[in-house]
Amino acid sequence: VPESRRIFGPLTVEENLLLGAFTSNSEEDVRGHLDHIYGLFPRLKERSKQKGETLSGGEQQMLAIGRGLMIRPKLLMLDEPSLGLMPKLVTELFQTISLLKKEGYTILLVEQNVREALELADRGYVLQTGRTIHAGTGKELLESNIVKKAFLGL
Repeated sequence: VPESRRIFGPLTVEENLLLGAFTSNSEEDVRGHLDHIYGLFPRLKERSKQKGETLSGGEQQMLAIGRGLMIRPKLLMLDEPSLGLMPKLVTELFQTISLLKKEGYTILLVEQNVREALELADRGYVLQTGRTIHAGTGKELLESNIVKKAFLGL
């Protein structure tokens, strides 16, 4: 799921989601997974007939993630999913990412909210000019002096 969301504005929410299921041959399977996405993001169900371009930034991010999930990926890559979202939606977003992790999704997360990302992470990496300068479990990195000084302002 790209940082810039890249939804199809003129299409409805549901049409955007269905584009993510382009590899599925079973309409029953697609509908079942669509219901699952609507369960994760109830606002999308409420706005299923609304054009994507009329959604708020947070709703567009939900739509982009939902579309990415429709393909049932083995690896869900999220690039700065909280970028530009109001704090309440950031909290909801990380709760959903946590739920996806519990459902068994493998998630590669690039995120500016270091604390929230590391609290979810099994593994984390600190990059500087394209090189890994520190790595460990999410918990280890949260306790690391390098991370505390550079990213957490402690």
